[in-house]
Order: sequence, then C-alpha cells, then structure tokens
Amino acid sequence: MGRPPRELRPGCHFARLAGPRPAQSTTMAKLYFYYSSMNAGKSTSLLQSSYNYRERGMNTLILAPELDDRYGAGRVKSRIGLEAVATTFARSDDLFQAVSACCAEAPLHCVLVDEAQFLTKDQVFQLGQVTDLLDIPVLAYGLRTDFQGEPFEGSKYLLAWADNLKELKAICHCGSKATMVIRLDANGNAVTEGSQIEIGGNDRYVSMCRRHFKERYYHQGVRADGGLRKTENA
Repeated sequence: MGRPPRELRPGCHFARLAGPRPAQSTTMAKLYFYYSSMNAGKSTSLLQSSYNYRERGMNTLILAPELDDRYGAGRVKSRIGLEAVATTFARSDDLFQAVSACCAEAPLHCVLVDEAQFLTKDQVFQLGQVTDLLDIPVLAYGLRTDFQGEPFEGSKYLLAWADNLKELKAICHCGSKATMVIRLDANGNAVTEGSQIEIGGNDRYVSMCRRHFKERYYHQGVRADGGLRKTENA
C-alpha cells in the first residue's frame, strides 16, 4: 500500500451540474457496497446517484476498471441507455492517492466505483481510507460471485469491510431472485472452468437463482428429499 501515486487514466473526470454551493456535511462518510448478479441495474443506480449529487451542486468522481472496455475506455453505460465519462484505473493503482490528487483540483463530494468486483484487496482498503481520512462517501457497485459461484477479490473484501451492504435484485427466468451468474459457451452450455475474469454481456452470462444455477452448473437437480439427481446438460 506504500507505492507512489500514479495518475489515473485518463485523469480526474469530475461530473458537475450548475447549482448552488452545497452546505457543509456534518455526517461521517461511509463505504457502501451495492451487490447483485448481472442485470440488476447496478450501473443505472450508480449513474442516478451521481446525478443526484450533481443536481445539488456537488462534484462526483466515477471510477471504472480499465479492463472493462465493452462501451469504450472510460465510459460507464447502463442497459437502459444512461452513460457517463469515468476515470479508469488499473489493478496496480493506489486509489487513495488518486482520489487525494483529484481533491486537490476541486472539492469532491462522492466517489462511485463501477464493476467493483475487479478491485484488489489493497484497493478496497484504500477506498476505506477515502471515507475515513478524507471524509468522502464511496459507493461501490459490483457482482458478488463469479460464474463458478466463488467470490471476486473485490467483492469479498467489500462484503467484509464496507459500512453498509445493499443488495440489488435481479430476476431468474423462473421468477425467483437471481443471486448467481452462469457463463455460457458458444452452444449455450454452462462453462465450469476458465479464467475468473472474462468480460462479456448477455451473450456470455445469465443471472439465475441458486437452484437453477446448480442445475446448469453441476448438471444436477434437487430431489424431494434434498439429494441431487442427474439432469441433462441444458
């Protein structure tokens, strides 16, 4: 955590709207983690939160991992068409030093992180320092688990260290809450091996409830007595 600060790419992109100067906050900043499976509206919620701050004359900083370039480098875009410019970061970047540098340019009132599952353990710690030492709230949005049902590094430590945890709801094809994500191959079969990080959208990933995740991933269903039965590979 002691590496020298490095400027984030492509720089500090503050989001502002014209308006009155905000009143000084008297509350303590917190680190929030909004988690879900895919297609729960995480990016939409992030962009709406940023707009709410800006509407009140406050500056926000949107951070996005540089490896997620689905919509072009340095852009956060939701499925319903909302989008905004973001400051990209690499896994080696010190986010506390980067946010501190942005604060030197202009007052900063909120930091928002898209695809927060790609954060490292050190970066989650650094975001905690942003709230504790700089008194700036941090809103992180990301997946809880990967296509194998395992936690991402960033999600694991956000779940452990965030002040507030908020689940955003996605829906399985059966109508139940979707808490898991399946990765599909070219034939539509569940992928069970491979790199944890593989960028993709609805063509590669499907959100499911735990029951249907088990049926697709393990090719097993659940018997009435709670045991597992073999099913066809869907």
